[in-house]
Amino acid sequence: MSRGRPYVRPVEPHWWARPPYLAYTLREATGVAVAGYALILLAGLIALARGETHYVAWLNLLKSPWSLVLHTVLLVGLIAHVWTWFRIMPKTMPRLSVGGRIVPQKLISATGLMLATVTFIATLLLAEWVQP
Repeated sequence: MSRGRPYVRPVEPHWWARPPYLAYTLREATGVAVAGYALILLAGLIALARGETHYVAWLNLLKSPWSLVLHTVLLVGLIAHVWTWFRIMPKTMPRLSVGGRIVPQKLISATGLMLATVTFIATLLLAEWVQP
């Protein structure tokens, strides 16, 4: 008796471009911007550890026009990543109830966005205060 072959469902080569998957694909692609910016910061940290001359060279590299264009593209990707994260966060977490009442998803997103904004403003104020 021969064994039958297992069924392998055919997959379209451009499955990611279909409407249900396109938003997911774009959301995940914005993670590249997060990783790219993390690598830039890591390079700066390594340059700082290697000494003042390396750090000044890294800072001069950041002032180039190509670097400014790259940072603009990465900023757009980071904003898109954060926006989609705040949109999807309440859908993926378990239902939150306070005092027996279920907290609406929009309130969870608004609270998270408010906390992120307050943290951003506090970071800007701290950076301005710390500068000599």
